[in-house]
Amino acid sequence: MSETSTAPQQEPAILEEEPRERVPWWQRFVTGSSTWIGLILVGLIVVFSALEYTSFVSSSNARNIATDAAVLLVLAVGMTYVIITAGIDLSVGAVLVFSGVVAAKLMNSVGGNNWGTILIGLVASLAAGLAWGTLNGFLVAKAKIPALIVTLGTLGMALGAALLITGGVDEREVPTKLIDTIGTGRVFNQVPYLVIIAFSVAIVFGIVLAMTRFGRNTYAIGSNEEAARRAGIAVDRHLIKVYALSGVLAGLAGFMNVARFATTTIGGHNTDNLQAIAAVVIGGTSLFGGIGTVLGSVFGVFIPAVLQNGFVIIGVQPFWQQVAVGAVLIGAVYLDQLRRRSVQNR
Repeated sequence: MSETSTAPQQEPAILEEEPRERVPWWQRFVTGSSTWIGLILVGLIVVFSALEYTSFVSSSNARNIATDAAVLLVLAVGMTYVIITAGIDLSVGAVLVFSGVVAAKLMNSVGGNNWGTILIGLVASLAAGLAWGTLNGFLVAKAKIPALIVTLGTLGMALGAALLITGGVDEREVPTKLIDTIGTGRVFNQVPYLVIIAFSVAIVFGIVLAMTRFGRNTYAIGSNEEAARRAGIAVDRHLIKVYALSGVLAGLAGFMNVARFATTTIGGHNTDNLQAIAAVVIGGTSLFGGIGTVLGSVFGVFIPAVLQNGFVIIGVQPFWQQVAVGAVLIGAVYLDQLRRRSVQNR
């Protein structure tokens, strides 16, 4: 009989994963794309200040730059959420126009030059934006139609609907109280209400994106939608919410636009969608999803605004602003691709 071996069996070695070293906050700040975009903005301000200090460095000029950027900033905040999910929203400019038209028409129908009428117009504008945004989100999430096609289609639908409502003629009758307060009014006679609204939107939704579950889910879906779904995130529902948010902010931008210009400016927003996308991408948000901040988008909005304003002041044709922004946009996308390749090769 053969003796049974009594030698103890060796248990398989358990490999303990070494904990990843936590990156200090200052290192994340220095290496973050938002930081470098912010430094570029500061550099532009320094250059224009050195060239034309008296004209460029003034409270009135700062107000002009901030006011010009206010409406685009509100659009860019919503676009940041959409692009982080690896989506796109080409309809924001048309939704802005449609929402402004609905608000102006309803305020004129109600009549009166008081806050009640203005509030009705605001609610109508936000509701119109919400409707278009929800439609976009439903078609993207449930019907599985590519976001590019969906929002390109709703761009035409929203703009066409605005033209049908107005007959192609701008609505020029809006409450003067709206113009005198939100449109041209200032807090302490210094800071325009439009700027306060725009920065309030950026601060609130920047915090939501960075510090809440909604924001974390947004990043997760953009990084890997299937993994997010397996982790228990209701991806379809979340995408609908993100596109609805973009629509609501486009509606708010439409109301702000009516307040500022005292008209619906139907033909003046053909490139708003591209400007918003460019600002978000310049600000460091990846077109491939999963990366981005509202702070970066704020910087991305103000870089073209400062360029255009500075070129006018120093006597350079403002058309060069488009050339410069196009070059910065291409550079930002190229750097994003390099960053993604370096991460994949680790």
